[in-house]
Amino acid sequence: MSKGYFITLEGPEGAGKTTAAVEIKRELEALGYDVMLTREPGGIKIAEKIREVILDPSHTEMDSRTEALLYAAARRQHLAEKVRPALEAGRVVLCDRFIDSSLAYQGHARGLGIDEVWSINQFAIESMMPDCTLYFDITPADGLKRIEQNAGREVNRLDLEGMAFHEKVYEGYQLVQARFSERIQRIDAAQTLEKVTEDAISVLTDHFKKSGFQ
Repeated sequence: MSKGYFITLEGPEGAGKTTAAVEIKRELEALGYDVMLTREPGGIKIAEKIREVILDPSHTEMDSRTEALLYAAARRQHLAEKVRPALEAGRVVLCDRFIDSSLAYQGHARGLGIDEVWSINQFAIESMMPDCTLYFDITPADGLKRIEQNAGREVNRLDLEGMAFHEKVYEGYQLVQARFSERIQRIDAAQTLEKVTEDAISVLTDHFKKSGFQ
């Protein structure tokens, strides 16, 4: 293989995609794929430091445009240093969040505009988009309930937002999914982890087959 396959996982807070990512990686490896699991913002030293600044619960005064630019900066470094080299080596890259998060959170929920946030991210990613995106769909109420029940999960600045913000994020994801309907595939995140993983693998193997990726 000369080129890899870029998969991103998206969804609102509490969708369970981070947990599912580990299972999806295991299943893909069992099928013989060389998989690298990473996350945004983060995945490498510089981006992890930016993540700390963005998600620090004490940074409540952060301006929305600053937030969007920091995400784009972390995305650029992560892409250049980790994602692109892995894809060039022919690996499957499984990334927990990517550009669609910025479009839903900063573009729609923060009111900056999906087109505006799309524009600043084009500078960051140089038109390098995922081959397939799994959108883990769960209502804001159910997602936040999961977070409350998960004592081990990190509590970040976005978790402290009110229900109205999370509802806007959910609405934003619907708009993004409609815009990129061929790339973004919905997964019912309210199901058991086993069923979520099964559905995800079914979608991905179908995409591999259609694209000719071996």
